[in-house]
Amino acid sequence: MKTIYSCIAALWLCLCVQLSASDNYTADILGEGFVSRTFNMDPDYDGEVVATLVKKLPTKESDKAVLYLHGYNDYFFQEEMANKFDSAGYNFYAVDLRKYGRSILPGQRKFYVRDMSEYFAELDSAINVIKGDKNKEIILVGHSTGGLTLSLYANERKNVKEIKALILNSPFLDMNQSWFMENIAIPTVSMLGYLFPNFTIKQGLSPGYAYSLLKDHNGEWEFNTDWKLIHSPALTSGWIRAIHQGHNKVQNDMNIEIPILVMHSDKSFWGDDYTPEFSISDVVLDVNDIDKYGRKLGPNVKMVTINDGLHDLILSRKSVRENTYSEIFTFLR
Repeated sequence: MKTIYSCIAALWLCLCVQLSASDNYTADILGEGFVSRTFNMDPDYDGEVVATLVKKLPTKESDKAVLYLHGYNDYFFQEEMANKFDSAGYNFYAVDLRKYGRSILPGQRKFYVRDMSEYFAELDSAINVIKGDKNKEIILVGHSTGGLTLSLYANERKNVKEIKALILNSPFLDMNQSWFMENIAIPTVSMLGYLFPNFTIKQGLSPGYAYSLLKDHNGEWEFNTDWKLIHSPALTSGWIRAIHQGHNKVQNDMNIEIPILVMHSDKSFWGDDYTPEFSISDVVLDVNDIDKYGRKLGPNVKMVTINDGLHDLILSRKSVRENTYSEIFTFLR
């Protein structure tokens, strides 16, 4: 009997994949239950660019969907999150933006952008596909720089009636730097970025955050370290300009009308080499900045502090991420 049920399940999965493939989907690198498709975007200053939409094949019928957006030096690999939303009755989709993850083309400069609005084109493409799948409600979920991007997008796309809420996981709403850096140095580099966008600025080489995530070190997760690098790459003045302008917008000129959930760890920690504090803290952003500027995003913001959370809250240890999911689904209800 078990063999019969297994055969039926396998046939159903094959049928789903075939149907998805007919909509330009192919099997995704995550394996069973996931498919993906590529969007050919208009070329930019670096040449050809593409974006990738990942879809979890749904196990339930629903007209509600989640669209997830990764952070900087990142891509979508969080299968557990997709399964959680699927179990809760949400069709799950995720985007790998241009020059990230599945969307990196040979010889392409990773993660590079000169204006955050460049990403709106692939978000529009993803939203159109999700609407075409007959979803009537769309929840935007963003982590770190993805949270910044989706905040700017939601503020700009108020006319997309299907977008019902915004969930931000440790959003990147301010530079985590000293007063001098944030008020003098970064604005200067931002101005420089207008004339010389390819000027390179090295970052620190601490592997501590990656080691707090990777299963081979002190975490629970496996991911492609060619796509999510252990050592953060050098930045460009053009990228810093894009982020600086985005921060000015979210800090001073936002009115996102839909409900917003902003989540962050209860503490930040700074260091170069891995210590146990890396596994219970945000070691990328200042949680006080997230709290301060998250409240300015719109009139209907719920702030939630997650004790012992990592920068990516859903990659924290099991009890912490279960608390994170509980807060998410309480908010959605």
